[in-house]
Amino acid sequence: MDAGAATLVTYGAATLLASWVLLIIVAWKEDYAWGLCSIFLPPLAYLYGLAQLDKAGQALLLAVVGWILILLA
Repeated sequence: MDAGAATLVTYGAATLLASWVLLIIVAWKEDYAWGLCSIFLPPLAYLYGLAQLDKAGQALLLAVVGWILILLA
């Protein structure tokens, strides 16, 4: 793996981590049970984000950007 691809993967992973943290914050504001489920089951956090797109749309957009960066590598 060259330096450019490693950089894209690193930035993509950091972006995905940031989106997950934002989803946890949004889910926790909704209900503490959703917050706990989002912490312990990260895929559930993204399903919650799809269900509450008006509240978690920005975090899902950040996740899409992260996956694009990873796929470009």
